[in-house]
Amino acid sequence: MAVGDADRMVVDLAEALADPVFDAPPGMIDLRLATNNAPAFARAFLQLYRAHREGQERLAALDEALGSGMQNTASSPWEEVRDFFHYTDNYIDAVDRAAEHFAMAEPDMPPLERAIQALGQRGMRLSTAELGTSVVFRREGDHITMNAAANRQTLAFQLMHLIALETRGTLLDATLELARFRSDSARDIARVGLANYFAGAAMMPYSRFLATAQAERHDLERLAHLFHASLEQVAHRLSTMQRAGNKGVPFFFVRVDQAGTITKRHSATRLQFARFGGACPLWTVHQAFETPTRFLRQLAETPDGKRYLCLSRDVSKPGGTFNAPMRRFAICLGCEITHARDMVYADGLDLSNPNLFEPIGISCRICPRQNCHQRSVPPVDRMISIPEDRAGPLPYSFS
Repeated sequence: MAVGDADRMVVDLAEALADPVFDAPPGMIDLRLATNNAPAFARAFLQLYRAHREGQERLAALDEALGSGMQNTASSPWEEVRDFFHYTDNYIDAVDRAAEHFAMAEPDMPPLERAIQALGQRGMRLSTAELGTSVVFRREGDHITMNAAANRQTLAFQLMHLIALETRGTLLDATLELARFRSDSARDIARVGLANYFAGAAMMPYSRFLATAQAERHDLERLAHLFHASLEQVAHRLSTMQRAGNKGVPFFFVRVDQAGTITKRHSATRLQFARFGGACPLWTVHQAFETPTRFLRQLAETPDGKRYLCLSRDVSKPGGTFNAPMRRFAICLGCEITHARDMVYADGLDLSNPNLFEPIGISCRICPRQNCHQRSVPPVDRMISIPEDRAGPLPYSFS
């Protein structure tokens, strides 16, 4: 097992075992021993814990006489697919190289034009029309109608997704066979994910994108302009630069909605995101909604002493008309502080001053920090006491 995989699994186990159902969770040393010596057992335990959580959620839904229990049944294949990308460092070599080969056939052509040309060469007829606000394109047989209201980055990505399904189906299926998903639902979700992966890699081919990112010091706006992509597409792509022998800066990437729910998460760093609870509210990604169109920089330190440079920004998506709802998200891209000088966003920051690093965590249930003003629940692996005279921000203290 790779070192990154082991670190991720240790964090996942620590989060799962922090559940109050376990009276005395083992320490980090025991978790590392289990992960390194019995990784298959550790994965099976995480699957069992997910099944337990899903069962509890379904019982709660039935108890409240709500229909949300039907939705919870879909979480298992979704989690399985998310783990698939999670444990590959979000880099799928065969698909990435196929997308690069496709893109470099016409290296100077913008992605949208390249996609239109490729589909035309396959005998498809393309036209443009007004299709409303929620449709990117509509396909009827060999005729594709592109929405005139869709932005070019989204349209290019979706057409590249279609090209992956139309021209790389055998490759996608072979990759799915190697993954050995437990259900058809997980396989179908993963197929969509692999086609999306191809789309992003075709818009930003690996070697060219990596070299440009290094030359531009990972300036997201410059990269978005040069590769005709959105800021979110660029940030996501940066988190996949993990090709053996030609790796980029190991980034983590996360997208959250206004409720704080993590809708995308990838990490090639040691920083991992909460899987069974809410994310730390001290991350600037939650503040990005308050400062639209602005980049927020944050120097952060996790409980294990690792320090990071984090970059957050809102990526709201207008509906296209006055009455259409706006989809609001915020993204966060970050790297360990040892790589911060490779980012333009580190300019002007005193990276040597430990007082400038804000203490953040992964999840309150496993965070050992004392006197955190944003703590929601006490850490379950500590004994708590209730002081007679409360002097701090919490009604309890713990060892």
